[in-house]
Amino acid sequence: MLAPTAHVGDDLLAGARALMDLAFDDLEDDDWEHALGGVHALVVDDDRVLAHGSVVLRRLLHAGRALRCGYVEAVATHPDHRRRGLAARVMDALEALGPGYDLMALGASDEGLALYAARGWVPWRGPTSVLAPDGIRRTPDEDGAVLVLGADGIDLDGALTCDWREGDVW
Repeated sequence: MLAPTAHVGDDLLAGARALMDLAFDDLEDDDWEHALGGVHALVVDDDRVLAHGSVVLRRLLHAGRALRCGYVEAVATHPDHRRRGLAARVMDALEALGPGYDLMALGASDEGLALYAARGWVPWRGPTSVLAPDGIRRTPDEDGAVLVLGADGIDLDGALTCDWREGDVW
């Protein structure tokens, strides 16, 4: 299923949120909020969410441009259904939205790195920052953990600054 947040329905959104709690030990409300307002890819069986991911619009500043970015959020598979290709189905659906953006990006967990690398996602090599309310602030802990796809012609060694949001900015 591929649908914007407004068309997913409360029950499936609640199921996706519960899946995030199973998949991530430290998921905060702000983290879940980041996954809303865009397009969700869900694998559902008998009204149970088995896998989820979403893509939301973000602006990334790079080389004097505000890039239109499809930012991937909240990718997870239910622990009982891993290693069955469900995450690949979710990513197939989300990556198909890529042509609508200048590039796609995500903040990878250690567990997700192999999945994304196998799909052609590459690390942003340059320094990362956030445009915080008090100005541009470096995010060195995210250096190397931000992955991009479809960044043809973009200097991956240059500085990359994301727009501000509450919680984890990347």
